Amino acid sequence: MTTGEKIAMLRKKKDLTQEQLAEILKVSRQSVSRWEMDVAFPETEKLIKLAKLLDCSIDFLLSEENLEQEKAKSEYSMKEICRFIRECGYFFLATANDNEPHLRPMGMIYGDDEALYIATDKRKNVYRELTGNPMVELASYSLSSRKWTRIHGKMTVGSSLRIKEEMSEMYPMLKQEYAGEEDMFLVIFRVNVESVNVY
Repeated sequence: MTTGEKIAMLRKKKDLTQEQLAEILKVSRQSVSRWEMDVAFPETEKLIKLAKLLDCSIDFLLSEENLEQEKAKSEYSMKEICRFIRECGYFFLATANDNEPHLRPMGMIYGDDEALYIATDKRKNVYRELTGNPMVELASYSLSSRKWTRIHGKMTVGSSLRIKEEMSEMYPMLKQEYAGEEDMFLVIFRVNVESVNVY
């Protein structure tokens, strides 16, 4: 599947016309048409905006090999994945430090329409590992459904006050543990999900 075919497929999935997509991206309808026919290629800035708008990764738009992974990702919303993990009670976070894998159980996770988020402490090793190498995997197993979820993604430090407040409401222990020290030690990481597998 070419980049143009993927843009056309995802645009239609979002129920957007070429004109509407062009208006959002501030380009002509003919530009969108040329992209979809693989006559022209979007500039880097437009490619980034396309990926965000069409809920896919840039890798997906550029590579044929990620098609199945991207389909799996789009089948599940981040809220559904978060709900599944919370029902499991915990999840495992795999990080890497100096090419050495580290696996640890964690419990606090939050999901909105865009991403998953985890909370940690700037004084912990996990913070140092995530800022040193942001590539991670999360895994969780449900005893009731006998299913695993496995998520591959890249971590970035979240700066949303809304997410921090919503996580603090969901997990009151965050308020207790970081009373008066939230800005100093509490950090929320955003999981930019690249693939989701449920099996």
